[in-house]
Amino acid sequence: MNTLEKIKSAQTKQLILDSTAENLKTWLDAKLPVWTKAAIEELVASEAWSELNDRFFQNLKFATAGMRGRTIGKISAKSETGESKSGCPEYAAVGSNTLNDFNIIRATIGLFRYTQKYLKEIESFEIPRFVIAHDVRYFSRHFCELSASTWTKLGGQALIFDGPRSTPQLSFSIREFKATVGAVITASHNPPHDNGFKAYFSDGAQVISPHAEGIIDEVNKVALDELMPFLGKDIRSVIILPSSADRAYLEALEENVLNPEVLEEIKPKVVYTPIHGTGGVATLPILRAYGVNVIEVPEQAEFNPAFPTVKSPNPENQDALALGIEKAKASKAVAVIGNDPDSDRMGVAILDKNGDYKLITGNMIATAIAEYRIRTLKDMEIIPKKGTKKATLIKSFVTTPILEAIARKHGIKLINTLTGFKWIGSKLLQYEAEMKAAMMEEEGIAVDYDKTEVGARIQLLLDYSTYFVFGGEESYGFLASDRLRDKDASAAALMMCELIAHLQKENRTVLDFLDEIYGIYGYYLEDLINVYYEGASGASKIRNIVGSFRSNPPKKIGDVTVTKITDFSKDELEDADGDEIPKEDFFRFELKNGFSFDVRASGTEPKIKFYLYGNGKVPSGDKLDTVKATVKDELAKLASAIKAEADTRAGN
Repeated sequence: MNTLEKIKSAQTKQLILDSTAENLKTWLDAKLPVWTKAAIEELVASEAWSELNDRFFQNLKFATAGMRGRTIGKISAKSETGESKSGCPEYAAVGSNTLNDFNIIRATIGLFRYTQKYLKEIESFEIPRFVIAHDVRYFSRHFCELSASTWTKLGGQALIFDGPRSTPQLSFSIREFKATVGAVITASHNPPHDNGFKAYFSDGAQVISPHAEGIIDEVNKVALDELMPFLGKDIRSVIILPSSADRAYLEALEENVLNPEVLEEIKPKVVYTPIHGTGGVATLPILRAYGVNVIEVPEQAEFNPAFPTVKSPNPENQDALALGIEKAKASKAVAVIGNDPDSDRMGVAILDKNGDYKLITGNMIATAIAEYRIRTLKDMEIIPKKGTKKATLIKSFVTTPILEAIARKHGIKLINTLTGFKWIGSKLLQYEAEMKAAMMEEEGIAVDYDKTEVGARIQLLLDYSTYFVFGGEESYGFLASDRLRDKDASAAALMMCELIAHLQKENRTVLDFLDEIYGIYGYYLEDLINVYYEGASGASKIRNIVGSFRSNPPKKIGDVTVTKITDFSKDELEDADGDEIPKEDFFRFELKNGFSFDVRASGTEPKIKFYLYGNGKVPSGDKLDTVKATVKDELAKLASAIKAEADTRAGN
C-alpha cells in the first residue's frame, strides 16, 4: 500500500479528518522540496495519524494579529531533524497548520500584495518598506531573513536588525524608519516549540480593520505552488539596521519617566531577568542609565530558545521568576522584575514585610502605576487637580474594573477596548490624527508628531485632542508613551522602578500602596481560568463552548443568578469617545452578588479564557483583610462553578 492509499484508508477509518486527507494530497502533489515529501511519507508509514491530523487539518490561520503555531512537531520525522544535534531540527515541521518556511512565505507574499494595493489606493509611489524583528526562538532568525528575502524578491525594501530585538522596539522602529508595514517573529511566552508572525501597519500598531481583513484575504489567496521560488534565501539586498536604531528606541523610553530624580536618589536594588529572551537588549541599559541598582540572573541572561530554566517563559508565573527570587533573597533586593522572550510583558515580585517575595498580578501592576502616574501628573500641573476629560486611561474590557473607579475619582476619561493592545494603539492613532488635523485647521501648522518634544506633544494633545496617560492589560502589558503603539516591557520596568523608588523614599512598598488604593476605591480581585484544547479535536471543543454560551446562555452559575448578559458579537456598544466597539466572540455575565465573568476564545493559543471579577467595599482600614478573604473565597467558588460549566459545554 503506497502513501496515498494509506492516507485514504486512514480517512475511511476516520483516523484522520477529511480536511487532513485533502491537505496531505495537495502537499504530496505539489512541487515541494524532497525532504518535505519524505517527512510526510515517514509520518504516514509510522501511522502517526494524530500528529498528521494536527499538522494538516487546516491551513494555519492568518488572523488579525498574524499567525502562530508549532515549528517543532510533537513527533518529528528524521528528514525534518536532519543531522542537527542542537535540539532544533534542521527544518521547521512540515504541515499546512504549522509555522514553517511555507507559511512564513505565504504570509509575506500576502502582506506585500496588500501593501502594494494600499499604496496604489492612496496614490503613493513609494516602494513598500518592511521592518522585521525577531526574538530568540527556534527558527526566528531564519524566518526573519526568509521573510526579508521574500519581500525584496517581490520588489520591496526590507530592514532587519543584526540580532534579536523586542516586539516594542519593532513597533517603535516602524514609525522611526517610516515603514509601510512591519512584522515580528515571535510566539511571545508560548512553549519553546511554537513561533509566530505578527503583522503591524505604518502607525506602529498591530493591524486592525480594514487592513486586517485585506491582508487576511491576500494571504489566503496565496497558493502552495507559488512558494517554491522564495524558499532559497537571498539577503544581499536586505538592509541591516545600524546601532543608531537602538539608541533612538532607548531615547524614546525616557518619555515614560516622570520623576528621574527619585530614581537617581534612591537607586532601588532590583533583580532583573529577561528569561533567556530579548529584554536584556534594552531593559538593562535603560534601568542602569537611570541609576537603578540592577542585579542580573546569570542563568537566564543568555538567549536560549529552549528556555531551559523554566517550565514556561511567562513572567506572570512564580516558576519563571524563581531564580530571580533566589537572587533577590541573597542580595536583599526590593523587587524582582522579569520580561517574556519578546519583552512586551512584565512580571513583578515585591519584597513584603515578612521577607517573602509576593508576585503581583498584571491587574495590580496596572492599578499601582495608573494611580501613581495620575497623582504625579497632577502634582506636576500637567493634568488639572480637578481632572480633565482631555486625559485618559485606556484598558481592555477584561482588565480590572478598579481602573474605571480610579479614572472617575480623578476626573479623567476611561476607555475600554477589546482584548489586544492593537486596540489601544488604534485609539492612540485616532488621538494623533485629531490633534494634527486640529492644528492644521486652526493654526495652519503640520505637526511632525514623533519629532515633537514630549512636553509640547502632551500639551497639544490636551489642547486639541486627548492625552494618553497610561494603558494596561491584565495580561501584563503596559504602555505610557505614544511614540510606539504596543505594550512595552522595558518601559514598564522603568515605570515600576520609579514607583518602587518613590515608595521606598516613603518607607513603603508597592503592596502598601495597593492597600492604600483599596482603602479608597474598594477591594478588587480578579482571576483567570485557561482551559486548553489542542489540535483538531480541541478546536471543535472551543467552538462548542463559545457557541453554546450564545445559543443557550446560563441563567445561574453555581447558585448565583445571572442578572445581565452582554454579547459583544451582537450588541451595539460604544466607548467613552462615542466610537463603536467592533464585534467579537466575547461574552460578559454580570451576577446578582456584584461579581462578573467574561468568556473569550484566545486569538493566539488553543484555549478558551474565563475572566473573573470580584469586589467588596472596605468600610475601614482594619477591615481590609476580612474583605480580602471574603472576596477571595467567593471568587474561588465562582471559578469552581465556571470550570464545571465549561466541561459540560465542551461535551466532556
